Amino acid sequence: MSGLPLMPKATAVWLVDNTSLTFDQIAEFCGLHSLEVKGIADGDVAAGIKGMDPISSGQLTRDAIKRAETTASIRLKIAAPKVEIPKVKTKRGPRYTPVSRRQDRPNAVLWLLKSHAELKDSQIMRLVGTTKPTINAIRDRTHWNSANLQPLDPVTLGLCTQTDLDNEVHKAAKRLEREAKAAGVPFEKVGTLLPTEETTGGLVTAEEVAAAQEAAAAETAASALDSISEGDGRARSEHAEAARMFKKLKEMGSDSADKDGEDGSSGA
Repeated sequence: MSGLPLMPKATAVWLVDNTSLTFDQIAEFCGLHSLEVKGIADGDVAAGIKGMDPISSGQLTRDAIKRAETTASIRLKIAAPKVEIPKVKTKRGPRYTPVSRRQDRPNAVLWLLKSHAELKDSQIMRLVGTTKPTINAIRDRTHWNSANLQPLDPVTLGLCTQTDLDNEVHKAAKRLEREAKAAGVPFEKVGTLLPTEETTGGLVTAEEVAAAQEAAAAETAASALDSISEGDGRARSEHAEAARMFKKLKEMGSDSADKDGEDGSSGA
């Protein structure tokens, strides 16, 4: 929290032991609850914590403490530092990759090398959290597992966000454009991500999708009815053919019976 002493509880211990400030004043200055400060005074809280002098650390002045001791309504504030310490910019290291995802990094590197060759090795290292020797080994196909590597999108694998990838690709495109202008060569945008307007401009609307689905459903129903009618026609034709065959067999049976009768009478 901003505006609080470096070690709030240790500072509160020192103020309770060495000043006559109220619990509310100490609590507000140290960012604690007044009951917690009362517990420090009773010995129930912060037992064993050594008090820290805020005067020697430059966080308070003796005059400010004396004024607050005489008037309970005065609230203590952190003293302005006498020496300004410049903020040190910490260099951003490689992206942390969970252990469960580390085996996917070579596949993501291969995808970036194939899909976005304009990216620098340092950009790939930031996106995936890998090392330059690994990138070179995958590029030269000297990686120990090159035969089994498959290009996989690092966003899909969860190794980076789509925003990070878009930013790095945009930076690489700007760099290539600057280099082309400096060399006097016409620049062609190759291998960069398309803007959102271009990728979503040709998408159909929800109404068009619903109409297409209705048309497909109607076509499916019509084909099903045709299949049913065709099946019924086939069944009727098969039934008629069986009836004709049965009639023919019956006629053949009656003819053979008449012939046998004639043979028998002539024999008699």
